Amino acid sequence: MRENLSPSDITDLVGLYAQADFQQTRQAIQAAELAQPLWAAAGPQRRAEALDRIGTELLARREELGRLLAREEGKVLPEAIAEVSRAGHIFKFFAGEALRMSGEHLESVRPGIEVDILRQPVGVVGIITPWNFPIAIPAWKIAPALAYGNSVVFKPADLVPGSAWALAEIISRAGLPPGTFNLVMGRGSVVGQALAESESVRAISFTGSTSTGRHLMQVAGARLARLQLEMGGKNPLVVLDDADLDQAVECAVQGAYFSTGQRCTASSRFIVEKGVYQRFIEAVEVRLDELRVGHALHDDTHIGPVAEEGQLRQNLDYVDIGRAEGARLAYGGQPLSRQTEGYYMSPALFVDADADMRIAREEIFGPVACVIPADNYEHALDIANGSPFGLSAGICTRSLKHATHFKRHAQSGMVMVNTPTAGVDYHVPFGGTKASSYGAREQGHKAMEFFTTVKTAYTHA
Repeated sequence: MRENLSPSDITDLVGLYAQADFQQTRQAIQAAELAQPLWAAAGPQRRAEALDRIGTELLARREELGRLLAREEGKVLPEAIAEVSRAGHIFKFFAGEALRMSGEHLESVRPGIEVDILRQPVGVVGIITPWNFPIAIPAWKIAPALAYGNSVVFKPADLVPGSAWALAEIISRAGLPPGTFNLVMGRGSVVGQALAESESVRAISFTGSTSTGRHLMQVAGARLARLQLEMGGKNPLVVLDDADLDQAVECAVQGAYFSTGQRCTASSRFIVEKGVYQRFIEAVEVRLDELRVGHALHDDTHIGPVAEEGQLRQNLDYVDIGRAEGARLAYGGQPLSRQTEGYYMSPALFVDADADMRIAREEIFGPVACVIPADNYEHALDIANGSPFGLSAGICTRSLKHATHFKRHAQSGMVMVNTPTAGVDYHVPFGGTKASSYGAREQGHKAMEFFTTVKTAYTHA
């Protein structure tokens, strides 16, 4: 059993949750393998109704489930409720997609032959998700997997079993054949490894660290499993001299520090033209002074705790690294004490950073950002692209010319103009380039590319 403690108050026991072993994971995979043909044959109407039912319950219970999410992960309550709402909308979107799965009918180049191009489910899909969005990320993987007729073995992050259990309990009452959906909680070295090694698991959709993604590539990729890997980010926000300063500051602060900076799309590099450099820093400091760090369930909290002790230690270690590298810590970066014992730290802002520093190149996954000066737009773009990651990139400018050029030339899967790098819609593709992502895109209609295979059938009249 695993204790689930609130990062806002480590005396608050959210619950005790079971941990599966290797054999139990194999049993879940076998159940999914037996159930998948039944679910695929159930037809799109039944799949649509089941997914719609799940979405309806999530939306109806968003405040209750949002409170659970905030309590166990540390996300402030409004953000947590919004996440549950997003999950509900995702299931409803894919309820519609279940009815929209289409193929093609073509004339052959040979007389008397017709060609049908069909979409079919992959089979058993392993889903491995992180702790930072414990309901939304599982939703945007589970919903399309089920919509297109696959069965699922779901391994959530150890840190957030309560949200995973709540979602699984809702799915369990949606009318799926037994074994179609399986929740298996446990260590990645046990449950994740079993999914990676099993020949019965034909596809794995993973969100997490780059190192774990590479391991899945070595193990599951070696047996030719289909892989969808969403990994790290070191996302730049470029601020040009002509930007609306208030708008740029809000984009920076929202993108870097809300959700305690624990988003793969968070802005962690502010690349600022020299003409507005000092004014931008001063304005960000003023805005940070307005934010309150505190208990995730308190009404006056803007930024909750770091999700766990180990993550807090890593964040503080990076603050020390930034200082040692020669960047100036202009704001925050200290552990905080509150009425309850939790993992609190003040948002950290480094200035006068260099693009080669570790704090400017490595994903920290916390409320830590650095400001890098740029001579002009071309220099800023070069710095923005000079990263091994390429998930999300933003620019703040009034120039249509520069905005258009940046959208085309930023080396990232997603580009934001005058809006934070973090914050995406559920009905359009999500994913990055370089070390940030591998495989087909997530979310929206493009999710079909990963969760289905294409079959070409020829018929002689």
